[in-house]
Amino acid sequence: MEKYAGAERRKYPRANANFVVSYRVKQYPGTYDLSQTKNVSQGGLLITTNKKFENGTQLAMTIRFPFVEQKIEITGEVIDSKEIVKGLIYETRLRFTDLPQEFFKELGIYIKELLEKWSKK
Repeated sequence: MEKYAGAERRKYPRANANFVVSYRVKQYPGTYDLSQTKNVSQGGLLITTNKKFENGTQLAMTIRFPFVEQKIEITGEVIDSKEIVKGLIYETRLRFTDLPQEFFKELGIYIKELLEKWSKK
């Protein structure tokens, strides 16, 4: 995989981080799948999924982050979903649409700490 050499277009820095996520298409209650994040920012995250999602699909997600006690329930809008392993694994990029402001701040602090930790290695 080639490293992107162009100008950074992201609004928020992202950090590689693995958290368990349960998700479902928002319109279909009760049919959750499990996944894991690959990276996260204050604007969204990248997860692996077992199917391709159309851009604009709304996913209801429940995530447990290590810096808060409770599970966080948020909605993500699919920005991109591409096949990684034919018919099996997809990388799905999501933009947060309803991240609570207080959690947004806590997530920013956590990401900053992760990035500082990795830059010292």
